[in-house]
Amino acid sequence: MDDARAPSETLAPSLRKAGEQIGVTTSVNGMRLMCRFGYSGAPMAGDLYERAPVGVLVKIPTSGSVCYGFIGSEAITSEAAALTPDSEAVAEIDLLGETLTGPRHPKRKFVRGVSIFPSLGAPVYLATAEDLAEVYARPTSQPIQIGTVHQDDTLPAYLIAQEFLCKHSAILGTTGSGKSCTVTLVLRTLLNAHPNGHVVLLDPHNEYGHAFGKIAEYITTNTLQLPYWLLSFEEITEVLCSREPVSRSREAAILKEAVLGARRDFAGKKEDDIEISVDTPVPYRLLTLVLRISDAMGKLDRPDSTLPYLRLLTTIENLRKDRRYAFMFGGVAAVRDNLREILSRILRIPVGGRPITIIDLSAVPSEITNVVVSVLCRLVFDFALWSLPEERIPTLLVCEEAHRYIPREENSGFDPTRRAIARIAREGRKYGVSLCLVTQRPSEISETILAQCSTVFALRMNTDKDQQFVRRTLPDDGAGLLRALPALRPQEAIVVGEGVTHPMRLRFLDLPPDCKPRGDSSNFPVAWQNDVKGSDFLAGVIERWRRQLP
Repeated sequence: MDDARAPSETLAPSLRKAGEQIGVTTSVNGMRLMCRFGYSGAPMAGDLYERAPVGVLVKIPTSGSVCYGFIGSEAITSEAAALTPDSEAVAEIDLLGETLTGPRHPKRKFVRGVSIFPSLGAPVYLATAEDLAEVYARPTSQPIQIGTVHQDDTLPAYLIAQEFLCKHSAILGTTGSGKSCTVTLVLRTLLNAHPNGHVVLLDPHNEYGHAFGKIAEYITTNTLQLPYWLLSFEEITEVLCSREPVSRSREAAILKEAVLGARRDFAGKKEDDIEISVDTPVPYRLLTLVLRISDAMGKLDRPDSTLPYLRLLTTIENLRKDRRYAFMFGGVAAVRDNLREILSRILRIPVGGRPITIIDLSAVPSEITNVVVSVLCRLVFDFALWSLPEERIPTLLVCEEAHRYIPREENSGFDPTRRAIARIAREGRKYGVSLCLVTQRPSEISETILAQCSTVFALRMNTDKDQQFVRRTLPDDGAGLLRALPALRPQEAIVVGEGVTHPMRLRFLDLPPDCKPRGDSSNFPVAWQNDVKGSDFLAGVIERWRRQLP
């Protein structure tokens, strides 16, 4: 993350005059109040307005507390088109929380929410440096520093690790806003504090392998083991059956009987111990599946009815020969029950100094990417579901490009993938599975699932559609800050929810150069300066292309 702001861009000018009264309250409406700039004996309102810009923290004393809030918007109420020293101006303040005072509360402590509201005519002051330190004090429960506070870059901004991890979260922002860097910074900071963690990151663009280095188990399609027998019936149907609905229904009926029989054949006598269904994760041989389909086809009386069987057999044969599908259909001759090894590697059991698994999906054929994501999400959840409560291993599943898998439209996308992620969103917390959704298109993601994210990092968003969607989804106590979404600079975000003590605008810490993800755009002017690529370069590209090597 590069620091794009100049040192003079902080709100230091306001802090130099902090503690000064800027106006009085003129209306109170729940957690929002109006302030009129100026008061009896004060300088002109225009002068005060210039010293209290949007986003500054203010305080309002009450009979038994001090309320704090952000200036969310300002307006000139006089008819003059330009601001003059004689102008009348008002500010809208979104209340944040309070510090209770008096003999019953000798220790000053800021808390979210307001129990004593300001009265009409109450003075409004700029917050002092001491006030800011009180509001943004270090949390008492497992805090980790991820940045600095926007209003004062000397104050650390903390994330509450337990609240962030035990509940779902989301990182939202437009392309180029710094989502990948935010994901990297947050995860690296968490794992530095908890080196025996368990994180599974689905990486669709091969961005994160470089960012985590030796602390990551990096899995590509060349090293991924996701055998076909792990697929549920819906998932194997998506891989093997035709797209056309009528043909698919015929092929699916044939495939169901064949898969069930193949699983039972492999289980043999063990079938007496477990009830095997078409979805039970019991291995089966692809050769057995082919033989069962062929045997069923041989029993037909009418040759014209063999087409669905032939299509299935042809598809299976083509996939066996396709190098891109080797991680799923490779090594079919010697099938074995290696579910323990697969889970051990993906879930990092034991951790072995690598608390995060990065699964590079960039080389997975696009036709089955949704199927692969569905299987991985199911494995993570089912492992937690069938673990004994006292033995459960809390796991964080990070889903990049989440709008691909859980689109807003209910009838779009791959339904098993949507159900797998939705199930984690609904029930994951009970079994120790936490979900982190990352997307550049928040307005295209399932609103129901996003609403279950208790902590949200909102980075810069340029489109009204995305901004309105995020404001509608997030809690009201961050509404004022969210107005700044289009104006956020690189390396800045608004964080709301359970993972922080209260909504805040922060600037993330810098990432070391060797820990940055590969999300940067190509530098066209630099790349176009020299003509250094020749035939060897082309030969290498073509060779990798033909061999389907990453």
